[in-house]
Amino acid sequence: MGSAIGMDKLRTKRLAQAVGIATSDYVELTNEQDLEAALARLKLPLIVKPATQGSSVGMTKVERAQDFAAAYRVAAAVDHSVLAEAWITGAEYTVSILNDRALPSIRIQPAKTFYDYEAKYLRNDTLYFCPSGLSKPAEEHLAALGLAAFAAVGAEGWGRADFMMDAAGRPQLLEVNTVPGMTDHSLVPMAAKAAGISFDELVWRILESSFTRVPLRGDT
Repeated sequence: MGSAIGMDKLRTKRLAQAVGIATSDYVELTNEQDLEAALARLKLPLIVKPATQGSSVGMTKVERAQDFAAAYRVAAAVDHSVLAEAWITGAEYTVSILNDRALPSIRIQPAKTFYDYEAKYLRNDTLYFCPSGLSKPAEEHLAALGLAAFAAVGAEGWGRADFMMDAAGRPQLLEVNTVPGMTDHSLVPMAAKAAGISFDELVWRILESSFTRVPLRGDT
């Protein structure tokens, strides 16, 4: 259940808001007739994304009103559920979760406009800062939000919660990722290393988390 909900950005946002975790303002787009109202509410720039895709697939930053419809069609081509979000001008952070513990946060600084598929997997000029440079109170606050977001979607074991800082320095939840990458560009191994956890130990701890759930009555 946690993975299914976490994969759905729209439902993740609704659950986060229900438990008091801030997210950027958004509008669900069901067809192109929704674009005018979304533009009036969110203003420019904004970002359009499929609700249930990963790795930034189908995402487009919209800076001109005339480009909004094309961005919607890009997202709708890969997912029937699409949302537009207010653009947040600030740094991006991720909090890795491992067995009910938040690992050190990572600040992500892409060379391009935002942390898209190319920046995540293909480019070598994206910068990652771990420790992220947050003050101790800010780090603790972000860790608490990450754990709360993870719990809100019903996730267990390991994963990530991704945030953007708004202009006032307030974290805004982007999404919860229950199937984060484990490549040489990936963030959970980076955070684990900063916490003194080797890659081999990280893999073992992730495997161990699969055996800790208590079976419900009737489970086989």
